[in-house]
Amino acid sequence: MSKEKKLTTASGRAYTEFDNSQTVGPRGPILLQDYFLHEDMAHFNRERIPERVVHAKGSGAFGTFTVTNDISQYTRAKIFSKVGKETKVFVRFSIVGGEKGGADSERDPRGFAIKFYTEDGNWDIAGNNTPVFFIKDPKKFSHFIHTQKRDPKTNCKSPTMMWDFFSLNPESLHQVLILMSDRGTPFAYQNMDGFGSHTFSMIDKDNRRVWVKFHLKTMQGIKNFTNAQANEMKGIDLDHAQRNLVEVIEKKNFPKWAFKIQVMTDDQAKIFKWNPFDLTKVWPHKEFPLIDVGIMELNVIPENYFRDVEQSAFAPAHVVDGIGYSSDKVLQGRLLSYPDAHRYRLGVNFEQIPVNKCPYAVNNYQRDGYMQVGDNGGSDPNYRPNSFDDIVVDENYKEPSMILESNIADWYDRNENDNDHYSQPGLLFSKAMNDYDRHNLVANIVGSMKGISGEKKELIINRQLCHFFRVNENLGTAIAKGLGVDVQTIMKESMRESVAF
Repeated sequence: MSKEKKLTTASGRAYTEFDNSQTVGPRGPILLQDYFLHEDMAHFNRERIPERVVHAKGSGAFGTFTVTNDISQYTRAKIFSKVGKETKVFVRFSIVGGEKGGADSERDPRGFAIKFYTEDGNWDIAGNNTPVFFIKDPKKFSHFIHTQKRDPKTNCKSPTMMWDFFSLNPESLHQVLILMSDRGTPFAYQNMDGFGSHTFSMIDKDNRRVWVKFHLKTMQGIKNFTNAQANEMKGIDLDHAQRNLVEVIEKKNFPKWAFKIQVMTDDQAKIFKWNPFDLTKVWPHKEFPLIDVGIMELNVIPENYFRDVEQSAFAPAHVVDGIGYSSDKVLQGRLLSYPDAHRYRLGVNFEQIPVNKCPYAVNNYQRDGYMQVGDNGGSDPNYRPNSFDDIVVDENYKEPSMILESNIADWYDRNENDNDHYSQPGLLFSKAMNDYDRHNLVANIVGSMKGISGEKKELIINRQLCHFFRVNENLGTAIAKGLGVDVQTIMKESMRESVAF
């Protein structure tokens, strides 16, 4: 039998009157000196930290990553140093645009974030379950997310806002087709793939750099809800994915993913058909085949959800030696915005929270601030250079210089000479999807676009239909018929107009 623990205040003072407040007589007013009452209520008032602006509701688990294939020819990262090497990981899955109280079966992309606790620091892949995204410039991010949240007047979700944005930004088409397919409603987190989405880089022992994309392929098989099943699940269990993940792990049916990479050389990048750093595009697997790297397994559910899942913080800025960034514009924007979001939500010392803390050495000159719970550098100097400490710079970790294509800084049109928003969505619809997928995609789009309302309804619908016709004539025709729109009129408009965005 475990040893009994006495009730105390947060400061450790033993406390006996838990159930009754201290009053003047049995019916009298409460005394201000009943400290525990005030401590308890004050803590209760502050139990909710700000929810994430995006990825608000999620599930998480600990596990391991094991190397199964030698990729040291591409990277000197210690995590990949030898076959059989194991690294502890923490993974958080999430809905993206939904709120903390939303349904796990919402039509939404899914966050797929991994923290690798390596001996060279923590490496985060802050990705999604899709290889692309809706935008290719970070200036559009907050505006896109606003369309996925609530109308500022009605405080309701608005198909009008969403489709207005999509129709004015055809770069979103690739991700829109994925979102509106059954891939937009995964059955469970362990039944979906994960992607780093952005282009990153790998650096080898000789300081040579290649460009890479990260893929995690579910070993449980892809399984999705249909739109009807997803809506039904909202009324049965809002927390279906969370409950499912807990249950399969506690039954020791540990979910696994095969970790793979695509590799592109700098020479290949310069002549690639599309901008290889464009987040709205994929690299064809035929040209850049998947290379096996390892297996990720999740096998431990956190004992305390808030401590580990809610307080976990991921940032694509967190790379380790042998892994680097690229000129992907959206990635560049996230390098600053993600850590900034964590400082706002969790405080400047968020990386001291156990789930975020590097389990190996951390040596720097950052001191003080809210919730400093480490040794705060002890008596060591908080400035550099100094004559007292033994922190040194290890030149072995120096990265190679990056050659830039221009020395002119300006605001460039993101679509100049790069405005093909239709080829890859067209291939997704005609080649990657089967008839069942295409049928459900059309039904889901029609169902969503029927929610468009207001005086601009016809304009928004027709503008978006023109994009769908440019993707694939059969796609545009089927959606137009479903919406009761004259097909010939839209086809003529689509063929005639060259809309400038």
